[in-house]
Amino acid sequence: MNTTPNLLIINGSPRGGRSLSRKMASRFEESWRNRIPDSKVLVKNVGSEPPPFVSEAWIAAVFTPPEERDEEQRKLLDYSDQAINELRAADTIVLATPMHNYGVPAAVKAWVDQVVRVGETFSFDLKRGDFPLEPILAGKRLVTLTTAGEFGFTGNGIRNHLNHLHPHVEVFSRYLGVSQSWQEGIEYQEFGDKRFEDSKAKSFAAIPRIVDEVIASFLREERKEQNRIAVE
Repeated sequence: MNTTPNLLIINGSPRGGRSLSRKMASRFEESWRNRIPDSKVLVKNVGSEPPPFVSEAWIAAVFTPPEERDEEQRKLLDYSDQAINELRAADTIVLATPMHNYGVPAAVKAWVDQVVRVGETFSFDLKRGDFPLEPILAGKRLVTLTTAGEFGFTGNGIRNHLNHLHPHVEVFSRYLGVSQSWQEGIEYQEFGDKRFEDSKAKSFAAIPRIVDEVIASFLREERKEQNRIAVE
């Protein structure tokens, strides 16, 4: 981790100013900057500027040794290379996204496909047996901020069995190098009633607390490392 943790915000909504998930991300960024003014913050609006989808040519480029790639293959991997470098530089990732058809939006999945890449963010070795994949990155924090038109998707909620967003994020976050994670979400958006207003108010109120918890996790880690060095 850098002395000052860097922040990467991934906005998955195709909407602009109307997007509640973007507003949640903005609230997080505001609280983060108030706590760590000199932190580097990068915001990527993948929902409104979708990453390219994986293609057969892209796959061929990935599995071609770097020194053997031609100019076309290098260009095909430009977005992926840049996105991976942005991920490497980040200590905390905020994924702010609506739930689309009970999962992550296509643009978010496209970003994941661009950054979860063999030899870059995970290694592959058949000597490991039936589990040959291992993450390369480590120690990052992930905050998932979501919005949903319906409700009851988490915990023992009535639509928990329909929630393919959070389980998917939990799976791929391992290959983003995530070691600790938080989540907060607004529900009832399509109902537009008091339940929605209460859910929205609760989620926005929780964001500064989450920022504090994320920062505290880095401080604990730093103290632990200092103690280890002192003992040595």
